[in-house]
Amino acid sequence: MASEQVIQQEIRLACGRGDSRLFRNNTGVLQDRNGRPVQFGLAKGSADLIGWRTRLITEDMVGQQVAVFTSIEVKSATGRLRPEQQQWLEAVQKAGGIAGVARSVDDALLLVTE
Repeated sequence: MASEQVIQQEIRLACGRGDSRLFRNNTGVLQDRNGRPVQFGLAKGSADLIGWRTRLITEDMVGQQVAVFTSIEVKSATGRLRPEQQQWLEAVQKAGGIAGVARSVDDALLLVTE
């Protein structure tokens, strides 16, 4: 019998092509050096795998609302994207989502209102 970890990896590999993208979402709590709890992950209880599926809007869907995945990377004026951050943004954009770098509130507003 395959472990949950193996099953998750197989699902990610099988569903991480074409119109789908899935990402491992580790969540939990660990203690820092001072014994303070540090939560990590999207949110307690969120799914093990997160992502999106690109949805082609057809005539029969006119008038319906469709959620668009949004991803904003916040950087200081001199901050630089790491390659994996850039790849993330490009993947979200390619899938039809909203993604970009914001160095100010105005930058973020431009991203979400364009």
